[in-house]
Amino acid sequence: MLRWAFLFLVFALIAGLLGFTGLAGQSMYIARILFYIFIVVFLVGLIYSLLTGKRP
Repeated sequence: MLRWAFLFLVFALIAGLLGFTGLAGQSMYIARILFYIFIVVFLVGLIYSLLTGKRP
């Protein structure tokens, strides 16, 4: 999921450089949402592994 967020970030930067500001804004929004979802999933997995002693 982090890879998709990075991909959308790069896509947004390229679109911004080429002048497609609407497309760049939407890509940045998607990248931000995917990054936050990744952080939440990472923290849940970390807490799970710390509490149970098992690896997910």
